[in-house]
Amino acid sequence: MAETQRAPTPARRKSAAARAPASDAQVAHKATGLPQPDPSVAAPPAPAWSGNAAQVALQQRLGHRFGQLALLDHALTHRSHGADHNERLEFLGDSVLNAAVADRVYRLLPHVPEGDLSRIRAHLVRQESLHRLALALDLSPHLRLGEGELKSGGAQRASILANALEAIIGAVYLDAGFDAASALVQRLLADVPLDPTQSSLAKDAKTALQEWLQGRRLPVPSYRVVATLGAAHRQTFDVECAVPDRGLAERGLGGSRRAAEQAAAAAMLERLRQTP
Repeated sequence: MAETQRAPTPARRKSAAARAPASDAQVAHKATGLPQPDPSVAAPPAPAWSGNAAQVALQQRLGHRFGQLALLDHALTHRSHGADHNERLEFLGDSVLNAAVADRVYRLLPHVPEGDLSRIRAHLVRQESLHRLALALDLSPHLRLGEGELKSGGAQRASILANALEAIIGAVYLDAGFDAASALVQRLLADVPLDPTQSSLAKDAKTALQEWLQGRRLPVPSYRVVATLGAAHRQTFDVECAVPDRGLAERGLGGSRRAAEQAAAAAMLERLRQTP
């Protein structure tokens, strides 16, 4: 008659577990001399969101928990609100945004040539595109505007919303580094199609001018703000576009620095095309 096998007792199970080989992770941890973690102890909870209800809701839409909440407030502060406004953060965010978008299109469009990648990037970072993203995030109620700008509808103005979004990207960069800021950009653009054949990717004036000059082995143009006209809440920018190798300069006006640069580039391109 076959002998009935008995189930191992708890003592036997314990001794069998003790004989089981340690995992690589356990060996590595033991080598450090630090105490072994107790698997029965739960990990500490994630830190709570800081700020009031509106700030928490915006951070959740952004997908970023600010360690320095003051950076978020600063990013949302327009120059009409006071001297401590968001334009320096906007400057920083613009550069971070361009780098993150360049990385995105380079990786997702491996067979697209450089010229088309530049146009796609320009399309993704232009004011109209950023304005749409800012509206999707519902940034308007969070903007800190001066009384005059608020009364004139500044909370809905495309340039103010686009600039605030760039400032937020700059704020995330200062709060947590480039990887966190780039991750924010990737989330914002997750549902934006990348199609190099889109008619909306037609060359803007600055891109067309740069390609015209490069095709003739001439240096790229330079841009500078000549003057800023009007009250702080309703400014007009006067920008000069210069091509020193041809001794030419043209001016353009716009409600934002970018718009003025585009106007100046268009004027320069038209003049170059007419110049023998």
